[in-house]
Parts: sequence; C-alpha cells; structure tokens
Amino acid sequence: MSRELALYLASINLATFAAFWADKQAAVHRHWRIAERTLLMLTALGGWAGALGGQLLLRHKTRKEPFRTLLWFIIAIEALALIGWSQL
Repeated sequence: MSRELALYLASINLATFAAFWADKQAAVHRHWRIAERTLLMLTALGGWAGALGGQLLLRHKTRKEPFRTLLWFIIAIEALALIGWSQL
C-alpha cells in the first residue's frame, strides 16, 4: 500500500469516527445533527472502519433503519472490492 493511500485511509476513518462522535454528542444534547447521508458518504469514501468503530464503541445508530442496513451494505461492497483488488 502506498504511503499516500495509507494516509488517506487513516484520515477518512478518523474523520468518519469523529463525525459519528459529533452526531452522538448532538443527539445527547438535542442539537443540530449530522445528516445520515453525510455519515454514509464518509463510510462510502473509505471510512468504513471509522463508521463501524463509531457505531459499536459509541453505541450510535445501532438500531436506526434503514441507516444500519445501508451502512452494512456499503461495508460489504467495500469488502468485496478489497477482496477483488487483492486478487489482482
């Protein structure tokens, strides 16, 4: 893996986890929330580990449908793409 790709993945996953954390804090304090579309987009841009960590560690959006299904769909697509890429 190139250094640039590793830096990108670390950054997008950190940003995704931070977005989940910020949305959880906003929910607790009844402030403006981060759009689910934004959280899913960060996941789709490669932040699946940060999203999964945010969901499990923060116990955030674990029961919210269809968000939960869409999140796992994105993670599955990225896992399949990673497996396919590793076969090259």
